[in-house]
Amino acid sequence: MKTFYTLIILFLFTVSIHAQIDSKKKSLSIPAVENEKDSLDASPIVPLKPITSGNNNALNSPKSTVNLKTPKKEFSMFGEKFGNPGELYKDRFKKHENSIKEQEGLGTKGSKIDVFFGDHRTKSKHARVMYRDYGLEDGDIIRVSVNDEILEYRVGLINAFRGFKIELKEGVNKIEFLALNEGYALPNTAHFRVVDDNNNIIAADMWALSINVKGTVNIIKE
Repeated sequence: MKTFYTLIILFLFTVSIHAQIDSKKKSLSIPAVENEKDSLDASPIVPLKPITSGNNNALNSPKSTVNLKTPKKEFSMFGEKFGNPGELYKDRFKKHENSIKEQEGLGTKGSKIDVFFGDHRTKSKHARVMYRDYGLEDGDIIRVSVNDEILEYRVGLINAFRGFKIELKEGVNKIEFLALNEGYALPNTAHFRVVDDNNNIIAADMWALSINVKGTVNIIKE
């Protein structure tokens, strides 16, 4: 009987020991070990440098070419570039006008005193008085008198010569040109001619006058 109880006690003791060992195995925990390599590295990622080996052209970075050529100047038949051909014409006229002003000592609005173009002699019985605007047709208007008689009360100047024929009296024949305005391109500018029966020039000159200023030429018939 004692032997039976002894066997039971050994059996229970053995089962208890085995259960404790299994319990320890199930609850076994392994402590974590810190590793320096596992820590977060916050430093920025630097890209690798491209391979620049001369033997591998495929890996070379492309070369950019810059076009440093200046654009070609557009062709202009006038030599200078203006907004329109009329500006070129006005520019040339202005240079010619300024040249005349310098020669005659004129201001920006032309002569403010009457101008005398001299005495000229002829044996012709008749004379033709002609006039034109030598610059821009800007609306210049004149009055023409012969021996104090108005023959052209109000005539506009154009680029072409035009005028009238007169019979010359013995002695002095006074021809006066009065500037009635200065147009829109100051001053009043004109080129006049007086020719004889054979179309020979007796007198010719140019003027640049302010408004209400006269230019006078005397034709003396011999």
